[in-house]
Amino acid sequence: MIFGQRLKKERINKGWSQEELAQKLFVSRQSVSKWENGQNYPSIEIIIKISDLFKVTIDELLRSDEELTEKVIKDSKQLAYPKLKFMFDVLFLIGVIFWVIKMVIIILNKFTALDFTFYNGWFLWNFGVLILTVGAAIGSSIVKEKYKED
Repeated sequence: MIFGQRLKKERINKGWSQEELAQKLFVSRQSVSKWENGQNYPSIEIIIKISDLFKVTIDELLRSDEELTEKVIKDSKQLAYPKLKFMFDVLFLIGVIFWVIKMVIIILNKFTALDFTFYNGWFLWNFGVLILTVGAAIGSSIVKEKYKED
């Protein structure tokens, strides 16, 4: 049995109209109608609410419809990968900011009487920033390619 048929059957067993179910799920009646007719699928949050309302397992709801299962898997991946890519992009930006600071200090030391030194020595400022920037760029690229594959 596909998800829409199962949802309609459970709703009718409870004696609820589409409007009543929609109110319990905080969605529109049109959404319930589209789910029952197989035109659309609910989000995982709504599937959990449906599971609770009808006292059926999420597994029973998902496994009844392969297309719904694929949608839930795809949605969960879309939530995970952009967050990971964002983290790598922020690390890359931090690395670039450190490179700009380093260049400003070098220029100030060269053309003014000021004598700034790099905090924690040359290794951190030369290789630490390089490793941070390149590592973040590579990580972001890998996540981006993985996201395209899925």
